[in-house]
Amino acid sequence: MNIYDFKVTTENGEQYLLERYKGKVLLVVNTATKCGLAGQFDDLEDLYKKYREQGFEVLGFPSDQFKQELSSGSEAAEACRLSYGVTFPMHDLVKVNGEAAHPLFKYLTENTKGLLGKNVKWNFTKFLIDRDGNVVKRFSPTDKPSKFVKEIEQYL
Repeated sequence: MNIYDFKVTTENGEQYLLERYKGKVLLVVNTATKCGLAGQFDDLEDLYKKYREQGFEVLGFPSDQFKQELSSGSEAAEACRLSYGVTFPMHDLVKVNGEAAHPLFKYLTENTKGLLGKNVKWNFTKFLIDRDGNVVKRFSPTDKPSKFVKEIEQYL
């Protein structure tokens, strides 16, 4: 099993396989519009605009697991567009920890280790995936996307 085997749902309910992004470098982020770290949307959007022509995608997955998100993926995506100008793909609400965690996040956390073990510590945990679908790096919630440009460029 690899990243391309997972089915995800967009904010408007469309389901698709991550295979859609085969051959691209991905940054998967659990987001929350009411989180104190939401300013990272600006950095994420900047990275997306700068590198998407080189095969880079940011995939946002809103989660209310930490009680800082709106009630639906479509509301969260709309807030991201209006407040932060987000144009990268946003998805439906997911859980990122525990038995009810989305299979994608179970896979991501099983294949990387964070500061406090495998669980996602907080909103804006970021996972970098190379062009072959391998999870190559995990960034903490406080790691600003602008600070790990070199890691992204390494895989482009």
